[in-house]
Amino acid sequence: MSENIFINSNEQHPDLAVKIAGVNFRNPVIAASGTFGYGSEYADLFDVSLLGGICTKALTMTPRTGNTGIRIWETPSGLLNSIGLENPGIHYFLENELPRLRQTGPVIIANLSGAASDEYINGASLLNESDVDIIELNISCPNVKAGGMAFGLDPGTAAALTAAVRRVCRSKPLMVKLSPNAPSLSAVALACVKAGADALSLINTFRAMAVDIEKRKPVFDGIIAGLSGPAIRPIALRMVWELFDALKEAKTQVPIVGIGGIACANDAIEFLMAGAAAIQVGSATFVNPHTMTDIIDGLRHYMQNKGLSKLGEISLKETYGKNN
Repeated sequence: MSENIFINSNEQHPDLAVKIAGVNFRNPVIAASGTFGYGSEYADLFDVSLLGGICTKALTMTPRTGNTGIRIWETPSGLLNSIGLENPGIHYFLENELPRLRQTGPVIIANLSGAASDEYINGASLLNESDVDIIELNISCPNVKAGGMAFGLDPGTAAALTAAVRRVCRSKPLMVKLSPNAPSLSAVALACVKAGADALSLINTFRAMAVDIEKRKPVFDGIIAGLSGPAIRPIALRMVWELFDALKEAKTQVPIVGIGGIACANDAIEFLMAGAAAIQVGSATFVNPHTMTDIIDGLRHYMQNKGLSKLGEISLKETYGKNN
């Protein structure tokens, strides 16, 4: 007689689903903006439909050719980039890229950028009427009318832009992508939430640079670039942890999407434990195109081994107080 083996279905099939700003994701793994193109670029490498979401490459109202000179520079445990928001413009995206992207299956998050508030407002108006699921407001771009200071460095400026975009973004959830270069990231975050943000994603890249000692000049034409990769992960993790506490103290509940150097399932789990509802993966995809699907598999195995049935059970923040 064969032995009957009873299997706990929850342990065998843990639920990785998560809801962010009213949008259902099949899992918490999202391709970060600027590292995944518009989805089709990776379709021949793996099944893109397995992802929870895809953040588009930054979109601006008019096409941009991007920065001149070197754009990518490898650094120990990280990557410097100076792309310059190269993109074909929102109109082209809506007509040519979005229909193909929509067919891939994951949640579609449109990353919106600009150099002045009216560009953001006009772009948000178009995206609000489109078939994207969420608009990610990139407030790390320099505000040309404020002397080049990034919108996301000052709570007042960040709140004003968020409120202006919120007024035209009536049918789409609005997620604001925060800059780690702000003197007080939590203050900026709380101001954005008060102004209408439905979710927050953090962090964007750190200001950094490199010097070519043979040519005796900065590597990048624009001198300053953005640092991403494993080097920034512990700092990003700390910022997610602190922001979760700041939101809780302010009695404000909005989902946090953690970004910064995530390269494996263990990294993703750290962010989920620190209070993130989901994560975005960027630079690691350049090293290993299968990073995100590996993370999804790793999350599932971790939950099975720990006897967890739902993704939210991973979080430390529900049981680990601020003062512990």
